[in-house]
Amino acid sequence: MEMNFNEQDRYFLAKKKVENIKGFYGNLIAFVIVNAVLLFINLYTSPQYLWFYWPLFWWGIGVVFHGLKVFEVFPAFGKDWEERKIKEFMEKEKQNQNK
Repeated sequence: MEMNFNEQDRYFLAKKKVENIKGFYGNLIAFVIVNAVLLFINLYTSPQYLWFYWPLFWWGIGVVFHGLKVFEVFPAFGKDWEERKIKEFMEKEKQNQNK
């Protein structure tokens, strides 16, 4: 299923990709800053009990998955997959209307 995109469509897709990358880097910067602050708070208030690594770990997992999605590391669930599924659902809907 090859799709022909005009210049405006390609611009929109490229702009969306740049926005996604920008969002990922914003998330990454927030992750680093917030976790640095949490580390400082933890070491300052209760150095005998280290709890800062829990938000670091769980948020870190989220950042990793966000990066994998944005940079399309697993293309099975990338834009091509989305387009195929959209077309599949549209075809099913068209067939249901014809019945």
